[in-house]
Amino acid sequence: MKLGIVGLPNVGKSTLFNSLTKAGAESANYPFCTIDPNVGVVSVPDERLKLLGDMYHSKKVTPAVIEFVDIAGLVKGASKGEGLGNQFLSHIREVDAVVHVVRCFQDENVVHVDGNINPMRDIETINLELIFSDLEILERRIAKTGKAAKMDKTLAKEAALLQGLKAHLEAGKNAGSYETEDEDEQALLNSYNLLTAKPVIFAANVGEDDLANDGADNEGVKAVRAFAAENGSEVFVICAQIEQEISELDEDEKAMFLEDLGLKESGLEKLIKASYHLLGLQSFLTAGEDETRAWTIQIGTKAPQAAGKIHTDFERGFIKAEVVNYKDLLQQGSLAAAREKGLVGMEGKDYVVKDGDVILFRFNV
Repeated sequence: MKLGIVGLPNVGKSTLFNSLTKAGAESANYPFCTIDPNVGVVSVPDERLKLLGDMYHSKKVTPAVIEFVDIAGLVKGASKGEGLGNQFLSHIREVDAVVHVVRCFQDENVVHVDGNINPMRDIETINLELIFSDLEILERRIAKTGKAAKMDKTLAKEAALLQGLKAHLEAGKNAGSYETEDEDEQALLNSYNLLTAKPVIFAANVGEDDLANDGADNEGVKAVRAFAAENGSEVFVICAQIEQEISELDEDEKAMFLEDLGLKESGLEKLIKASYHLLGLQSFLTAGEDETRAWTIQIGTKAPQAAGKIHTDFERGFIKAEVVNYKDLLQQGSLAAAREKGLVGMEGKDYVVKDGDVILFRFNV
């Protein structure tokens, strides 16, 4: 999974990126200090892996990972090159979802590019820049298909889609809300990699005082939540500054620090939950002496396609999947004991994999 982080300058983007990835991205109190995109890969925290790894005495434990791409803060006119913004937008066209950091905290020492705190204005600024950037992509595609569409029915259909999409974006709407007529149109739309077609997770960045009650009394957070609900987006509340402090602690210290703040989970855990939920993802597990590992798949994935995540040969030569729930496996202490209790199922090609399944694939190529 790949997530792109966007937002205005000085909203806490690079501080959040630093805390999530410990990658040491430059973060300073002036716009455009992040010139090149910062990329960091983060392990998905998963307690199940450690427990299974201990049970099997695995030589290696491999969690699922998320790749974060942090680009420079965008400003009005970014799509036209203001603040070097447009060249940065190309860096996040390949991501699965966009994490939009919105400033909901007051701090006289951190300037706001528009002079005052207004989360909804900030969201509108970023959304418009993403729309303008997408329009540029569509206009190039329209120019390419225009003449040829007169001679080719398939291209004529695409040309009509492009014009409809263009009008939709010009009305200030995101490509994600455009209703396609059939699967072919949807596939075409997906192929353009439009930024406004991507799912959005809003990170409402608050001060420490608003963190314990999850921003419930913060008017900016309330507004962001209402906007997200209307647009099918996810929201999580974070204090990027606190996250950065947490990221420098070891696991035991981190747990104590979170408890002192009255928090059950870190910002990274909140973000991972939000992104898995928004993208319809889950994890199945493989476990053994050599390696215990988590694999990320779409909810609804069948056993052969899940096997293909490990290796294409597994999918091609799929015979059966030996499946046990991780809780049952841990409770019984071994796969053999779980088998004896009848807790292990031999599943075929139509089995839909569930979150937390521990699977041993049988295949023959």
